[in-house]
Order: sequence, then C-alpha cells, then structure tokens
Amino acid sequence: MQDFLLGNRSSLTEFILLGFSGNTKINVILFIIFFFLYLVTLLGNGLIITLIRKDSRLHTPMYFFLSVLSILDMGYVTTTVPQMLVHLVSKKKTISYVGCVAQMYIFLMLGITESWLFAIMAYDRYVAICHPLKYNVIMSPLLCGLMVAFCGFWGTSCALIYTISAMILPYCGPNEINHFFCEVPAVLKLACADTSLNDQVDFILGFILLLVPLSLIIIVYVNIFAAILRIRSSQGRLKAFSTCASHITVVTMFSVPCMVMYMRPGSEASPEEDKKLALFYNVISAFLNPIIYSLRNKDVKRAFLKVTGWGNAPE
Repeated sequence: MQDFLLGNRSSLTEFILLGFSGNTKINVILFIIFFFLYLVTLLGNGLIITLIRKDSRLHTPMYFFLSVLSILDMGYVTTTVPQMLVHLVSKKKTISYVGCVAQMYIFLMLGITESWLFAIMAYDRYVAICHPLKYNVIMSPLLCGLMVAFCGFWGTSCALIYTISAMILPYCGPNEINHFFCEVPAVLKLACADTSLNDQVDFILGFILLLVPLSLIIIVYVNIFAAILRIRSSQGRLKAFSTCASHITVVTMFSVPCMVMYMRPGSEASPEEDKKLALFYNVISAFLNPIIYSLRNKDVKRAFLKVTGWGNAPE
C-alpha cells in the first residue's frame, strides 16, 4: 500500500506537523484546553447516542439523524485531536506519508458526509413542520436509511477524489506542514508542481459539497419560515422556530469556515488563519453540537433524567 502511494512521484516518507507554537509553556496550556474539549466532545456526543438508543420516545427520524451526526463528530475529532495532543507535548512531531494520506481521506470523508447530512436534517424539519400529518409516512425508516447511505456514498467517493488529486503531486521537500494535521490546503503548499488545477478541483468540489447542500438548506428554511408565519398560535410559532434554531446555528458554524478554507485559491491562504478555521469546524463545532441540540430540548432532558434516574422531567 505504501509503495502504491509513494510510487515514483514523491521522495518524502514522512511529514513534520508544525502545529501551533514552539513555546513549551503555551503548548502545555493548549494541551489542557484541547484535551478538555476532546473529552467533553466524546462524552457529550456519546451521551446523546446513548439517550437516543435507550429512550423509545427518541426513536424518530430527527433523533436518528442526530445520532448519526454525533457519531460523525466523534470520528471527526478523533481523526485529528489525539495526534495533535501528542505533538503538543512531544518533541517528535512527524507523521508518515501513508498516515498523512489516511488522515486526509478520513477527515474529508467524515466532513463531506456531515455536510450533506445537514441538508437531510433540514428536509426532515421541513416535512415535520409543513406536512406533519404525513411525516411518519414520508420519513419512513427505509428512506432515512437510504438518505444516510447517500451521504456516506458522497463522503467516501468525493474524499477519494480530493485525496488522490492532492497526493498524486510530487513532494520532494521541504516536508514541514504548517498545520496541526494533514489538511489538503496545507499539504498542497509543499507540492513540487503547479497546484492551479488542484485549486480548480477544490473549488468545483467545494461548490458541489458545500454550496449545493447549503443552498438546499436555505430553500428548505424559506419554506419552513413561510409555513411558521402561517401558524396562528404564538406558542406554536415559537416552538417551531426553536426546533429550527439549533440546526441553523450548527450548519452556520460548520459550513461558513469550510467554504472559506476549501473554496479560495491556495495562494490567498494564511497558515495561521487556516489553523483557526480548521479548529472551528473540526473541534469547536463538534464540541458545541451536543450542547446546542440538547440545551433547550425537553425530549433530551427528559430522556437524560429517565436514564440516570435523577428525577422526572415535566411532561
């Protein structure tokens, strides 16, 4: 496998990830912060998955998609953060060529899958609010499973295109990646060849994988808000808006930084800005997702109290 990836195109066998700082004290502080964020992300998303599985009242399409999102978020941060934590406290900050390719592919696969999952979650809210009587018929278990499989197909196939287009370029040195993991824009800066074609590929795929689902989400929410405004009860309108607010917040946190990162020319990219953007849609977004989705969600609170046995939530 390694011979296939290296071929005759690259003389490098490993990369050095520069990370955030060369200052030991700063790295220790960053280690504590990111370790806390990583631990809470795993616990929060793991708790959501457990609650949805244990409480039969959460066995609905909305919570099925939320559990899939939690699984993706856990995989998303685990692809990058553990290695980043090791590099923060270790003098050796290398990653093998094959390891870099694997990290790049898995990260892209999970990110692309999540991008399309947001569009499906928006459609789920549309059906629930605009066609409540037909909701259970339209959002059948079969359709929900097929839609998640569709997201997975796009994720695996498009991530493969992204990764191959980046790694078929020759890499002959230097081997220092000014990032905390192997992300495509950062790796491409080390290529010993013209990357203008890669910029075009990134823009086209970014349009398909980010702007298309985001456009679908916007169209869906225009229809949802039009339907909400027709609800006579102010309490009913508030409840409908509250249901959508969490999803809109999460989509914005994830999609906007991703578009900035993957749809601008590589020549305009700043390494320090790229790190901040990557932290936002990789670490911060996954950390906040369970908080945003559960903070004002009575169903999740009720399920938590039921599973833990700490009391009864109000009906």
